[in-house]
Amino acid sequence: MPIKKLQHFVGELIGTFLLVFFGCGSVAVTVLFGAHVGLLQVAIIWGLGVTMAIYTTRHLSCAHFNPAVSLAMVMGGRMSTGKLMVYWPAQFAGAFLAALLLYAIFSSSILQYETAHGILRGTQESVKTAMIFGEYYPNPGTTGAVVSTLGACAAEAVGTFILVFLIFSLTEGCNVGRPDDNMAPFFIGMTVTLIICIIAPLTQAGLNPARDLSPRLFAWLAGWGEAAFPDKNFGFLTVYVLSPCIGASAAAMLFTRVIQPLMQKNALSSNCKCC
Repeated sequence: MPIKKLQHFVGELIGTFLLVFFGCGSVAVTVLFGAHVGLLQVAIIWGLGVTMAIYTTRHLSCAHFNPAVSLAMVMGGRMSTGKLMVYWPAQFAGAFLAALLLYAIFSSSILQYETAHGILRGTQESVKTAMIFGEYYPNPGTTGAVVSTLGACAAEAVGTFILVFLIFSLTEGCNVGRPDDNMAPFFIGMTVTLIICIIAPLTQAGLNPARDLSPRLFAWLAGWGEAAFPDKNFGFLTVYVLSPCIGASAAAMLFTRVIQPLMQKNALSSNCKCC
């Protein structure tokens, strides 16, 4: 593998690993130990995980850590299509390795929790622990939420749309109101936190096909079986894989075809440094 592609692969693998390790780790300690009280604490950890992952690897790759974001960058003309064959495998691999490590750390605690609550792994009841890895709608940790497959798709698409739109805005050279480049990762992480606070009660706020599908696959291999893939109509694919890609692509098209030209037209040439 050429050195440049290797750098991109390693950057995306490490960054996605860190993102999923911190984020799913926060879900794990909340489910197993009640370590965090309220959605905001978990959302902040996810946001900080994104921030730290970007700071750690953005000089190796473009720090996407999300197949939907990478697709949006291609749709928006910010990345070549060929790079997807490097970015996507690295992102899915990084998420899977993070799930593997989390299970290695918490496997005894998960088993103890299941025993204490009379949960047989692989049954529908075991969703309560499977949610550490994959995501479900409505969120098993909330009460009173009623979410159809179509509603879950809409929530994931809208959440990812907002995330990608703000990523484009925060990194667009012609947006003179954007933060300093050194602060952009923080604001992207904060964006993730805000979106999770709104969307998570419905779908656990996946917003990222790799973050959902790879840990979900690991849970299936680790004994959760059908509980890892509970929707017989493949809702997990339409909700957590297809919908984020649709939302991300729509955001890229809107920004590059409508918003970016307006920014370029109105920004002072001395302050506009377009990519």
